[in-house]
Amino acid sequence: MENLSAYKPSVRDLTGGNIFRQLITLALPLMAISFIQMAYNLVDIIWIGRLGSKSVAAVGSIGMLMWMMNSVALISKVGAEIAIGQSIGARRLDKASLYASHTTTIALALGLTFGILFFLFPSTYVSFYSLEAGIALEAAGYLRIISPGITVMFLILNFSGIYIGSGRSDIPFYFNATGLVFNILLDPLLIFGIGPFPAMGVRGAALATLLSQVVVIILFIHHLKKKNGLLERFQFLIRLRRKYTLNILKLGLPVAAMNVYFAFVNMNLARIASVYGGYLGITSQTTGGQIEGITWNTSNGFSTALGSFVAQNYAAHKINRANRAFRYTLMMMGTLGIIVTAAFILYGKEIFSVFVPEKAAYLAGGEYLLIMGVSQIFMMLEITTQGIFNGLGRTTPPAIISMVFNTLRIPLALFLGARIGVTGVWWAISSTSFFKGGILLTWYLVLRRKRSW
Repeated sequence: MENLSAYKPSVRDLTGGNIFRQLITLALPLMAISFIQMAYNLVDIIWIGRLGSKSVAAVGSIGMLMWMMNSVALISKVGAEIAIGQSIGARRLDKASLYASHTTTIALALGLTFGILFFLFPSTYVSFYSLEAGIALEAAGYLRIISPGITVMFLILNFSGIYIGSGRSDIPFYFNATGLVFNILLDPLLIFGIGPFPAMGVRGAALATLLSQVVVIILFIHHLKKKNGLLERFQFLIRLRRKYTLNILKLGLPVAAMNVYFAFVNMNLARIASVYGGYLGITSQTTGGQIEGITWNTSNGFSTALGSFVAQNYAAHKINRANRAFRYTLMMMGTLGIIVTAAFILYGKEIFSVFVPEKAAYLAGGEYLLIMGVSQIFMMLEITTQGIFNGLGRTTPPAIISMVFNTLRIPLALFLGARIGVTGVWWAISSTSFFKGGILLTWYLVLRRKRSW
């Protein structure tokens, strides 16, 4: 047992003090990080939208891949959040440091593997969508430039998970915000060419994102390696030990598998959308999905905060405190869900037109947001409930619910798409969100009643 006060301010103890204030303190930077990650894509879309909706479709198709890579990176990120959080709650800083070294080694190995694959074979992935030749060429060029950044992205997410598990969500926020500023400045310079910078189109957007991520990883490494760094300046590379590696995989793999499969399903849904709605179908789903990130990212920020909070309190045998935090989070997310639902239903076209000003595109996108607006509250309910399951170390139930109902989306989209067109794909997504949120909450309530933890 170790005294955490000796590690302040590098580690934050969440097992005592005002619950609501600690949740807000932890969640706001996480929510901001989620919005920053969304803003990277939206900033690109705003500028690329000026090149035309076909360029948006090209970048949007690669956005699906980046979503999948983010999902794979959750193996190390979620493993770090839960294992380090529980180690700190149990007052075992030595174990927390070992877990940090293990997740970093795993993140580096996975990031290098995928980065090399997509750099060497970009056209293989792009061919999945059967895009027009010009759009496919743009997409492949974008992917080849951004692929070296996949390793960087894995490490950024891993380091963020280490800080979050330590109760220090503010540090990843500052670093990611700095990266966003660089991205905002570089996008117009590299996309359209200003002064000495040549116009690179969508390749410029890829390069801007890559350079911005490099800035973020440099900031992380500098902060971790300075004197009195987080968790006593843990080693970045370590020979993996079976016990720690298996626990990281046990915690992270279900969440990663759930999100990878979710991304895979959405890739197929985008393909179905392109069949029934052409490139406007892909544009609506990819850009609309980024806009929908308003609720997804807010919920994800609070869910991640809840998971870290619950991990420490569960390990400290303060489960009632964890349950109270869950109730507070549900109330906040429910309120926001109502607000966003109203905005999407009433002003969907206007919101979409900010990003893609072509009339045909924002009319189609407005329909997407209207249909998605119907299920926003249930989507937020699902994501929030995942947080308490993750904090308890029970990452499997949310994965089961998500994968079952996401699988149903494909046949349902084909069935409805054949009858009512591309809006049938949107209704397949929206309707299954009702079941995912409701069933996952019910599962948690049953476990709590049985005291199954």
